[in-house]
Amino acid sequence: MKIISKIFEFKTSGNCDIVDLTDITRRALSDTSLKDGQLTVFAPGATCAVTTMEYESGLIADTKEIFRRLAAERGPWRHDAASPTGNAPSHLRAALVGPSLSVPFSDGNLELGTWQSIVFIDFDNRPRSRKVILKFIGE
Repeated sequence: MKIISKIFEFKTSGNCDIVDLTDITRRALSDTSLKDGQLTVFAPGATCAVTTMEYESGLIADTKEIFRRLAAERGPWRHDAASPTGNAPSHLRAALVGPSLSVPFSDGNLELGTWQSIVFIDFDNRPRSRKVILKFIGE
């Protein structure tokens, strides 16, 4: 059993910016000698998340809209009363989705559904430099 870690860094525009990580993770897997195992994608940060979705313009817009409805920009939010960043909705949205995702792989291929993509969502209210940690465990 091997464990291989990779870090991918990128810039986001914030405000529910959705970044497709599928090709990045596929290339990273192909750069390993692993054929069967599990990939964990982890986003360090309290205002971002990782999940899967169909990466299609209509669904991207719908996803942004549902998060605006679930955690509105304007509070009152207790976190914003204690913090000058005004990003309480960012933290709440990220908590709903979560910071990590596990994806199995077999024969050197991610076992994703036909329309399923791995995405990073930056919920913060400003542009950011972000990273994801890819951890491959397998043989």
